Amino acid sequence: MDKNFQEEEFTKVVKFTPPLYKQRYQFVKDLVEKYKPKKVADLGCADCRLLWMLKFCSCIEVLAGLDICASVMKEKMHTLSPLPLDYLQPSERSLTVTLHHGSVAHKDPCMLGFDLVTCIELIEHLEESELKKFPEVVFGFMAPSVVVISTPNSEFNPLLPGVMLHRHPDHKFEWNQAQFQSWALETAKCYDYSVEFTGVGHPPTGMENVGFCTQIGVFVRKYPRTGESFQSEKLTEAAYKTVFKAVYPSLKDEKYLQNAVVSEVIFTAQNIKHHLMSKHEDYDDDPEGKSRFQPSVDYFSDCLRKLVVDQTMEPFVNGNEIYIPLVTIFSFPKVNRLCGTFEKLCKLIAGKVTLSSDGSAVVFNSEHE
Repeated sequence: MDKNFQEEEFTKVVKFTPPLYKQRYQFVKDLVEKYKPKKVADLGCADCRLLWMLKFCSCIEVLAGLDICASVMKEKMHTLSPLPLDYLQPSERSLTVTLHHGSVAHKDPCMLGFDLVTCIELIEHLEESELKKFPEVVFGFMAPSVVVISTPNSEFNPLLPGVMLHRHPDHKFEWNQAQFQSWALETAKCYDYSVEFTGVGHPPTGMENVGFCTQIGVFVRKYPRTGESFQSEKLTEAAYKTVFKAVYPSLKDEKYLQNAVVSEVIFTAQNIKHHLMSKHEDYDDDPEGKSRFQPSVDYFSDCLRKLVVDQTMEPFVNGNEIYIPLVTIFSFPKVNRLCGTFEKLCKLIAGKVTLSSDGSAVVFNSEHE
């Protein structure tokens, strides 16, 4: 049975709103907003729901998930794949999502270099031998800047109907507040981390001493890692099997950047063309055409007035051809932001857009729409 679903059955009487698992995920998302990590790993990622939510955080460029159960990951890993819209409108950031099959009791160099590691409702599923190895793997070997660990608070269990010993049949233990804090403080001291305690799922009024339904420890590394220890740990032999990898289209990739720039240049030039033609054409015989183009004409007319500062930037008509100077197109904010420099603009559109003989302007035939 899905652990989140089973938990919801237990907590209906207490009525957590939003559901407890969503509160845990929101807690992680808030941490991401606070620390702005570029690389995040979720240990015990299960159905990948937390990873799916985190992929929308703009600061994150690398996401990794690890779980001992490959079948659960494979069932939901498709949710982490790029959508058609991601290819049509590539993001300015790069994003790679990878899922690994393996145990948190084993070290693998693919888990080095992460800024934030999340262990949400994980440690209570570990056997005693695995729990003993867990701190060295996460805090000693991986040694991220921030680690967040959540686990059930056993003192809350009497408030949950149907819970006799543990909340889930796979739980090997469930700690009370003192037990969790004792373990966390000892671990933090051993590996030079500080730790703060909080939680989600408030107890009923008048029972505050029971504590949160889910207790959370946020560990922050006190000192930066030394280069020597980092290099030596890279030599560790791989222990995980990669079961999924997705690389999202990004404007940092020249191919996607070129497509975006060419599309924006053509779009901008077409609108300038419509603005220019509106000065020469009589729309009286085509009122529908006038209404169709009027919004973009008004917008680009206003932009042109602000951007064109000398005659060399003025679009012009020569016979059946319309010339829109590249310097004018480059002045539009989105084109400018995409390219950065005028030289980059020229390089990206070379061979992709019809230009004048000297390469200074985009050329359209006025007889073709």
